[in-house]
Amino acid sequence: MALEWLALLRQAQHEFSTRVEPITDWSAPTPDTDWDVTALVRHVVVEQQWVPPLLGGLTISEAEERIRPLREDDLVAEWNQYSGLATAAWDVAPASSLVHLSYAVVTVDHYLREQVCDITVHAWDLARATGADETLDTRLVAAVWDVFDEQRDMLGASGLFAAPVPVPDDAPLQDRLLALTGRDPRPTEGGTR
Repeated sequence: MALEWLALLRQAQHEFSTRVEPITDWSAPTPDTDWDVTALVRHVVVEQQWVPPLLGGLTISEAEERIRPLREDDLVAEWNQYSGLATAAWDVAPASSLVHLSYAVVTVDHYLREQVCDITVHAWDLARATGADETLDTRLVAAVWDVFDEQRDMLGASGLFAAPVPVPDDAPLQDRLLALTGRDPRPTEGGTR
């Protein structure tokens, strides 16, 4: 497993942490119209809960037994706890191991890249929802762009994201990344950039 992707995971977690810590309006809407801030943070925290059992070789049904209800009144603490446990699991995961996901059995490296992408995009979602700084680390954006750009056709067919938003070819890479995932990167009224 590339050490670079472990470093990128830590950066993605940092990006999310800096936006989750100061949340005051947990019911604010997010760019994903199905989720408010609470639902978005819950999703990311639960994804972190899955990491240790899946990296430990468990199947989805076996791992599901280890997923615990979250303390809804302190999702920041839940994020800190479960992202820390996930990081510890990534640090010792053998690169040659296979991971059972809901759609396939994949390599540890594949799963790591998927998690980096998920946390990164949701860090931006959280920033947009809460009015925080939306600027993401440029190395992180470039790495996630490389993953998503290669999967462009699959992403469109997956239903995981809304249809891509048109942006100019010379738009900043972060804007092109967000647009590819169906997010409108244009600043909102009163928003930050």
